[in-house]
Amino acid sequence: MAGYNQQAEDFIAWLRGNLIKVLLGLFVVLVLLTSIKTVKPEEQGVVLFLGQFTRTVEPGLSFIAPLGLEKMYKIPVQRQLKLEFGFRTLEPGTRSTYSEEDFGSESLMLTGDLNLADVEWVVQYRIMDSYKYLFRVRDAEDALRDMSEAAMRKVVGDRTVNEVLTVGRQAVASNVEILLQKMCVEYENGLQIEQVVLQDVNPPEKVKPSFNAVNQAQQERETLINQAESEYNQVIPRAKGEAEETIQLAEAYALNRVNRAIGEADRFSSLYAEYVKAPEVTKKRLYFEILERILPKIGEKIVVDEKGNSVLPLLNMDHKIANPTNATNPTK
Repeated sequence: MAGYNQQAEDFIAWLRGNLIKVLLGLFVVLVLLTSIKTVKPEEQGVVLFLGQFTRTVEPGLSFIAPLGLEKMYKIPVQRQLKLEFGFRTLEPGTRSTYSEEDFGSESLMLTGDLNLADVEWVVQYRIMDSYKYLFRVRDAEDALRDMSEAAMRKVVGDRTVNEVLTVGRQAVASNVEILLQKMCVEYENGLQIEQVVLQDVNPPEKVKPSFNAVNQAQQERETLINQAESEYNQVIPRAKGEAEETIQLAEAYALNRVNRAIGEADRFSSLYAEYVKAPEVTKKRLYFEILERILPKIGEKIVVDEKGNSVLPLLNMDHKIANPTNATNPTK
């Protein structure tokens, strides 16, 4: 015990003799700790001297005035940030976990046709100007959240609930992005809006069954309309084709009859011209041509003289001439 007391007394004596050195060493350590700052590659340092902006610092090792004379804020200017509305992600990943807290106060919105829609969306942004982000707007992130909610309510309020829930989702997101960026420029908060994504849009829980029934009825209607159009596309073109075919056949028949009539008229005109030149010869030729067409159609043929007294047995018209050479030369 006496040895321990002796060591304590020796340390106190040494401390008294080297107090200035100890205090100076602590002061140097404190200066180094408060003056050396490291800025990460995705960050930018904003330095304030006694609360007033002096400069910005790029990534790397930087020195500022120690002991609180200068203060540095590290702003993630190269990082993509996001705000979530209507939900909160607790642990992102392949199977993200979400908060079970109710955020209906920011997600329930009134549409243009006086219906309610539960809209969940994400705003992705970057800090483009660290000075404006810190000093132009008080708490720029909270301000951006209020601006995003106001922009979404305005755009949703100009559309019907069906547009917001179905075909108009992309247009809603695009319009909110444009309007929100315009507000950021107007407020000079130093933020750049990169994307607005509608995460999920649903009717409120209390009316969801009725809304689903309406959607099912609309889908059935669309199905019936598509089936009717399919049948229409099968029947109408076929009927048009048959009608076109009938018209073409009628036109061909009419053209044939007209051409035949024109040909017969031309033939009659040519016969009449020959008849005028030699009436007797033309009469005999016409007579012989008619007999040539009629006689082969008659069965048994009998030739008599003018008075009908005797039959001429030499004309045998029922049989074809077996030997054309003998017929033309009967002496053989």
